[in-house]
Amino acid sequence: MAADATQYFALSSPFAMKRGGALTGARVAYETWGTLNAARDNAVLILTGLSPGAHAAANAVDPSPGWWEEMLGPGKPIDSNRWFVICVNSLGSCKGSTGPASIDPTTGKVYKLTFPELALEDAANAAFELVRGLGIERLACLLGNSMGGMSALGYLLLHPGSVRAHISISTAPQAQPFAIAIRSLQREAIRLDPNWNEGNYDAAHYPETGMSIARKLGVITYRSAMEWVGRFARIRLDHDQREDEPFGAEFAVESYLVGHAKKFVRSFDPNCYLYLSRASDWFDIAEYDPQPHGHGHVAAALARIDVERALVIGVSTDILFPLSQQQEIADGLRVAGANVDFVPLDSPQGHDAFLVDIPRFGAAIARFLAKL
Repeated sequence: MAADATQYFALSSPFAMKRGGALTGARVAYETWGTLNAARDNAVLILTGLSPGAHAAANAVDPSPGWWEEMLGPGKPIDSNRWFVICVNSLGSCKGSTGPASIDPTTGKVYKLTFPELALEDAANAAFELVRGLGIERLACLLGNSMGGMSALGYLLLHPGSVRAHISISTAPQAQPFAIAIRSLQREAIRLDPNWNEGNYDAAHYPETGMSIARKLGVITYRSAMEWVGRFARIRLDHDQREDEPFGAEFAVESYLVGHAKKFVRSFDPNCYLYLSRASDWFDIAEYDPQPHGHGHVAAALARIDVERALVIGVSTDILFPLSQQQEIADGLRVAGANVDFVPLDSPQGHDAFLVDIPRFGAAIARFLAKL
C-alpha cells in the first residue's frame, strides 16, 4: 500500500464561517508537488470539484495515480519541475479536511448536521490561510475547476492582490437554475432515503440508495448526450447480465451508471455531499457588486478582481456549467484589466472533459503557464 502524502494545516481557531458560526480546531488536507523557490513566487494552488481529495497526482511520497494524473507532474502541462503545486481538499469535505463527518472537538461527537452552514467562500478562506501558512504572499497562479472554480472566484474577490494569474475551468460565477435543480434532486434522493435519518446514519444503516441515485444523476450531467450515444447507443445487456427483478437494468448505459454509483457511495460521506452541494447553489459572485439594496450584477463583481493574466476554458457540450458562463467570466476579467485567453473547446465529454480530454485541456494550460 502506498504511503499517505496528505499533509494537514490547522486553521485559525475559531474559524469564522460566512453564514454564521465558527469552527474550533479545524484543518484542511493538502498535498504538494515540486519545490517552492527562494523567492516563494512559483506556487500554483488547485481548488477542486466536489468529490476529489487532495491527491491530484502521484508524488514522491505516494506514487499511486491521482485524479488529475496526466495533467500534473514533471514535464506535464502543470510542470512540477517549474512550479510548486498545492492541491487542497475543500473545507466541508470528507477527504481529510474538517467537515460534517469530522469530530466536533467541543462535544467529542461527529458534527453531522450541527456543522455550521457552509459557503464556498469558507473553502476559499481556508485555502488562503493554508497558502499564507506556507509562507506564500502571492500565488503565481490559482486554478479552479467546477465547484473549485467558484471557490477560486471567491478567493480572488476576498483576497485582492494575492494572485498573479488565474485559470478558470468549467465553472460558474453563480449557480444557474438547471444546476440548482439537478443538485436539489440529488439532495432529495439522499434525504428521502430512510437510512439518512436526518443525518444520523452509520455504516450499518447507510443511505446507499439515496447516494446511488444522487451519483447517477451527477454522472448523467457530467457527460454529454453526444457521448452517451457514442459509448452506449441502445446496446442491451446479455440476459445473464440483467438484474433479476421487474424493471431492472436492461441497457448497457444503465449498467454503467450502476457500476459508477457502487464505486462512489461508500467513498464519500452523505452529509458532506449535502453541505457542499448546497454551498454550490448558494454561491453568487454578484453579491460582491457593491450595489445598494442587494441588486448586484455578475459583470460588476468580476470587474473587481485583480489579476494580471487569466485563462478561461469551457466546453460546448457542458450542460451543467455552460459555455456562456465561461464567456461571462472571460468578459468580466477583461473589464477588470486582466490579459485573458478564452478557450472554448468542443470536447464531446461534457463537464467532465477537463478530467479526460487531457490533450486539449493540457495544451491550453501548458501554453498559458509558459507565458507566466
